[in-house]
Amino acid sequence: MTIKHTLGPKRDLGQQFEQMALKHLIQKGLKPITQNFNCKTGEIDLIMLDAQVVVFVEVRYRKNCSFMSAAETINFFKQQKLIRTAEFFLAYHVKRFGLANFRDSRFDVITVEGNPPELKISWIKNAF
Repeated sequence: MTIKHTLGPKRDLGQQFEQMALKHLIQKGLKPITQNFNCKTGEIDLIMLDAQVVVFVEVRYRKNCSFMSAAETINFFKQQKLIRTAEFFLAYHVKRFGLANFRDSRFDVITVEGNPPELKISWIKNAF
């Protein structure tokens, strides 16, 4: 898979990787609910639906993994922040997105590692 590599801000590059992750998950059968959900507790990159499960997805990119992999950058504090943000989403936005009948949820991680155009994408289901 190729990606347009820009020298722009990190956020632009992050958006490109999120779009890559979104396409990857759609190809695997998940349905998008929303992207870049923001609230007072934080942000969730992608919120998807996998059959009857609401999936909260964190997308991480690492160019160089010799010190730490992309998945390892999601520490305990980041996990807690994602959990609080997901709880807020479920408490206040379930009806807005038509998810009132869905009871299960999970946290997945999509990692993108390497240098464009040679990127490795990994999907870690139920990451934490």
